[in-house]
Formats: sequence, C-alpha cells, structure tokens
Amino acid sequence: MQKEQLRSQEWFGKKGKDGFIYRAWMKNQGIPSHQLNGKPVIGICNTWSELTPCNAHFREIAESVKNGIYEAGGFPVEFPVMSLGETLMKPTAMLFRNLVSMDVEESIRANPLDGVVLLCGCDKTTPALVMGACSVDIPTIVVSGGPMLTGKHRGKDIGTSDIWNFFEDNRSGLMTDEELYVAESCLARSRGHCAVMGTASTMACMVEALGLSLADNAAIPASDSRRKALAHLSGNRIVDMVREDLKPSQILTRQAFDNAITVNAAIGGSTNFIIHLLAIAARIGVDLNIDDFNTLDKGVPLLANLQPSGKYFMEDFYYAGGLPVLMKELQSHLHNEAITVSGKPMSANYEDCDCFNTDVIGSMSSPFNTTAGIVVVKGNLCENGAVLKPSAATSALLQHRGKAVVFENIEDYRLKIDDPELDVEEGDVLVLKNVGPRGYPGMPEVGNMSIPKKLLDKGIRDMVRISDGRMSGTGFGTVVLHVSPEAAVGGTLAVVLNGDMITLDVANKSLTLELSDEEILTRKANLPPGDHIVARGYTHLYQKHVEQAHLGADFDFLKGSSGSKVVKDSH
Repeated sequence: MQKEQLRSQEWFGKKGKDGFIYRAWMKNQGIPSHQLNGKPVIGICNTWSELTPCNAHFREIAESVKNGIYEAGGFPVEFPVMSLGETLMKPTAMLFRNLVSMDVEESIRANPLDGVVLLCGCDKTTPALVMGACSVDIPTIVVSGGPMLTGKHRGKDIGTSDIWNFFEDNRSGLMTDEELYVAESCLARSRGHCAVMGTASTMACMVEALGLSLADNAAIPASDSRRKALAHLSGNRIVDMVREDLKPSQILTRQAFDNAITVNAAIGGSTNFIIHLLAIAARIGVDLNIDDFNTLDKGVPLLANLQPSGKYFMEDFYYAGGLPVLMKELQSHLHNEAITVSGKPMSANYEDCDCFNTDVIGSMSSPFNTTAGIVVVKGNLCENGAVLKPSAATSALLQHRGKAVVFENIEDYRLKIDDPELDVEEGDVLVLKNVGPRGYPGMPEVGNMSIPKKLLDKGIRDMVRISDGRMSGTGFGTVVLHVSPEAAVGGTLAVVLNGDMITLDVANKSLTLELSDEEILTRKANLPPGDHIVARGYTHLYQKHVEQAHLGADFDFLKGSSGSKVVKDSH
C-alpha cells in the first residue's frame, strides 16, 4: 500500500488546522515527526485488566507486539477496550460481549489506524474483538494470551474441569471445605486462561482454524517464552498485511468457517463455539446457520484427548504439536487452500509439522474417540434448535425418556436443588427456564446444573439436563443447551410442567415434549404476561435488541458492517 493510500494519512497527512491538531497532540507523548509521516499505524487492541485474571499479562504481550511492529517499519499505538473477565463478572460476561464488540468497532473506525492486532484471552474477549474488527474490515491479526500451566494437586494434574468434580465431592461430603480451599491455590498456578479445552482455548483454536492468527497461536502456554515470540512475529506480520491490504473479509470466507467447524469437532471444543461463530459470520456477511454445526455424521472423530472430553491439558497439547498437527490429520476434511493472515494457504500452517505424542493427539486411523463434535437437536421443545456435546456426555443417556423436574428460574433452582423433599428420581430430566439471552439476561453458564443432592448422595453423577442457557466449555455431562426460542419470549420451554415426559434422541437429532400441539398452544395462551425488560441502561438495550441463540445472540442492528470510512473531521 502506498503512503497516500494509508488510512492513517487521512489524519496525519492533512494540511491546515485539522492536521496540525492530529499531529501536535500525538507529539505530546514524545513521538518524533517521522513516526507520523507515512508509516503504517497499527492499533494494539488490548483487553488487559486485573479484573480479567486470564488477561493480566497482556501488557507484556503488547510490548512484544510493539517490538515486532517497529521492526517491520510500522508505528504501534496501544488502546484499551472493555475487558470481560469470565471468573468475576456478574451476572455473566456474555451479557457484555456485544457491548465490547461495539467498543472495538467504534474505537477502530474512529481512530487513525491502518491495521489492528487483537489481544484476546478470556472466553468472550476473543469473539467480541473479532466481531468488532469484522465490522470495520481493516487488516487484522489475533494474538491469544495462551493457556495457564497445568494445575498440580496432591500428585495429580488438574484443570478447570475438575472444579465441577471438586464441588460435587464437597456437596456429598467426600471433600472437606479445607481441602477445597487448598485446591484453589493448586489450580490456577500461572498466568493464562483455563488449561483445558474450555471456551477460551476453543476460541484460540477457532481463530487459528479461521486463519486469523499465525500457526501455533492456539496452544502455546501463556508463561512460555514462545508466546512472546509469536506476539513479536504477529507484530511483524500485521505491517505486511497493511502493505498487502489483506483484510478479514478476504480471509473469513465460507470455507474458513467450514474449517473452524470441522476443527472444533476434532478438538472437542466448547458448545459456546456455535453462538460466537454464528455472530462473527453475520458480521462478515457469511451465510451460516445452526444446522451447519451438526458434525456428528460427518466422519470427523475426536482427535484431541483433552479435558473435559478426555484426559490431558492444553500444555500437553502444545508439546504434542498443537493445532497444526491436528489440522494435518484433518486435511482430507479441510479446505486447505483457504488463505490465512500469513498470506499463504492454510496447508502451509501444518505441512511440515510432526506429532510428538499420539496419546494426546490421535490420528484419523486411530482417534481418541469416534464420537465427536456437537449435535444440534430440534423438536417441539426447541423449534429453532438446541445443542449438546456427545463426547462430554454419558453415552447411555444420549437416548433417554424421562419425567420433567422443572425449575422456573435460577432462584427456584437454587432454592430446591438440595432440598431432600425435591420430587426427583435418577431417570428424570432436569429443566431450567428463563436463563436465556433475554430472560436472565445475558445467557449465563448455568446449564450444567448440579445433580440434586439426594441423588448425588446415592452416587448419581449425570442426568439429562435441559435449559435455554449455556454451559462453561470446561463443563461436562448430558446437557442440552441454547434451547431456542427461549422461555422468556414464549418458547415451548416456558410451558413445561413437572411430570411432563421428555424424549432426547441424539441419534435422530430430536428433543420432544410429549404433548399434543393443541395442549402446547393452550398452555402458551395461558402464560401470564411476562415483563423481563430492565428499565434503563445497557441491559435495557440488550434485552430490546438481542437475537435468539440460534442466530448468535448478537444485536439485531449489528448485522453486517459499517466499513472503515469516516468522512467528517472533528474540528
């Protein structure tokens, strides 16, 4: 790209009063004139925050990116956007994903940037930043923060998925409060996001599979020096991307999305992958729908032996060869010609790699598990779909008929789940309503409900659970999620009563409430009028405009993009 074509020169190349102001106030930071004279200006979009522990090392990562940008002849400018900490934010970080995407979009468009590096880590930061960048469509590269080191507890490797086991052991008296407290210091023992194939790692794999990051981005541990080296190289590369004018719209083709879906099946990725990829596709203008995620019958096995579907951790995954090795095994199922941020086809990311541990990364001929991917089920209980991850479920429950035990909302659930008088048996189906996008609001990760204590005490560790909410990617169990339409907008889930029979048939991709159409319509007609809308602020905006889960839970007014052009000056 020539100097006069640089977007930043619409600011720094101007003559007169406007150019004077744009340059003069940048110079108060000690920036010499030549830095603003036709060099590619690269924004570093940083989600660093001490309230987002997974991203608390991003200042260091940003310095490595800056060094790479300087080396390649660009000029880096770091800017903050709202950061989403999955472990601390209430009521749920998902409520704010769309807000952050708007923050990113407007920050990029409004400022003199020729390209942008997205620093992502904790779950929602990755899709939020990618969604925002797609809506502007200037050259973009993603650098993930990396997973934390594997936890060590009493001689065993542990990760976030073990929290659910620890909690159930504590509830049933197998683990004391003191033992649970000790485990806290053993789990998250280094910088980085969750050490398992949870949503954060799934998102890092997603961007690499889409072609938005350099090879190996997904799995290098946060504390490994090679994470900083990759950040430096990404800084190099974004400057060249600006010169080549290589934009997300050229990388994020339908073939790239197909690749990401295939990879997600083989890694045992989070069910949250669906809701985020759908939102990204809608921003970039790719026609993708929830049925495209039904990978169970596509012959893609589970290759990654990683928690929560397997045994190992992201650290082991990287040492075994990481995502390039897994994609090399999948190449017969991939669009290998899809272009990545490197400017080369996807096949270049893995053509020279080797697997160093076949117990961690299996082969197509000898996979870890032949059951992989995500199943989208439909039926009168979820006309627009619901999702389930078979590899993290109990196989005997994938075809199941049981009596509904209903919780009207999260407060009702918490009040009753440990009640010894709760009318529930092992073969029943737990149903949680009003935890969807509009109903909660924000669609929290509460779908993997705890087993009722009276059954937990008998040794029961899994049941069929159904809700319009989500589940942490670190969670597991026979959990049906993202029921659409949700209860709060009058979906069939809203009229399920205690004792109704429900049939889950994963093989036939169906979820059925055993009531006649007439009875369902009668019950819906008798639903009390619901007023779930908060009176003011961002939550009001969210509830008014959020779409249902099967569409990605984005705002209805954010489909497509507004581009990068800003024609009006500020002075």
